[in-house]
Amino acid sequence: MQAALLAIFLGGFGAHKFLLGYQQEGLIMAAGTVGGFILSIVIGLVTCGIGFVLLIIPFAVSVIGLIEGVMYLTKSDEEFVRTYVQGRRPWF
Repeated sequence: MQAALLAIFLGGFGAHKFLLGYQQEGLIMAAGTVGGFILSIVIGLVTCGIGFVLLIIPFAVSVIGLIEGVMYLTKSDEEFVRTYVQGRRPWF
C-alpha cells in the first residue's frame, strides 16, 4: 500500500522504487524528472520557448509512476510480494 501511494503521488521522483530497494531504477526516474525540467527550462530560455516541449520527459516518467501505482493497488498482497519483493521485478 505504501509503495502504491508513493508511486501515485511521487512516482515521477521514483520514491516507490527507493522504498522497494530498487535504487538504480529510482535514480533513473528522479534524473528523468529533474533533468527533464532543468533541460526544458535551459533550452526554453535559449530558444525562446521551444525547449519547453522537453517537458514531455518528466510527464512520461510521472505517467509511468502512476501506472505502476495502479498496478500495485490491483495486486493482492501475496502477489505483490511474490512479484516485486521476492521476484525483484523492477519495472511494471
